[in-house]
Amino acid sequence: MNNTAIFIAVATLTAVMLITTGEALLSSFNERVLRARGAIEVDDRVLGTMQWAYPASFAAMTVEGALTGPSPADLMMLGLAVFGVSKALKIWTITTLGIRWTFRILVLPGLPPVTHGPYALWRHPNYVAVLGEMIGVVLIVWAPVTGVLALVGYGAVLTRKMAVEDRALGRQ
Repeated sequence: MNNTAIFIAVATLTAVMLITTGEALLSSFNERVLRARGAIEVDDRVLGTMQWAYPASFAAMTVEGALTGPSPADLMMLGLAVFGVSKALKIWTITTLGIRWTFRILVLPGLPPVTHGPYALWRHPNYVAVLGEMIGVVLIVWAPVTGVLALVGYGAVLTRKMAVEDRALGRQ
């Protein structure tokens, strides 16, 4: 094993998990506010899968990266750029939704779906950002095998989640 590959993998996983922890705290805060305002939670059986599959995907990619990396410098830089742009998209999404951004599906009765900001471009920009984050990490740590598996597997989970969200928002 290459020490540089191990360092890059551990640093990447640490950064991703710290960011994810911050997002989870924000989501929790927003959930409490929404519930206090009368939001209705939609039965979301997909969330349980997402809660373990998301971190497991990054963990698997970083293990592969530690074993097979490091990524070539140009791919690593591309990965950092993709990850950064994806995080910027996610921040734009979070900012646009404001208190309505959560991991759970909580709908405030009487409010229409958001259609401005990144929602003018994509129906589910948060999930575009999530897949971009995964692609970025694949390139940063060099995890082509687990990366493809994570993208396909988590992409399937996101597809189910989007269908639940669309039904909850009255979009078929």
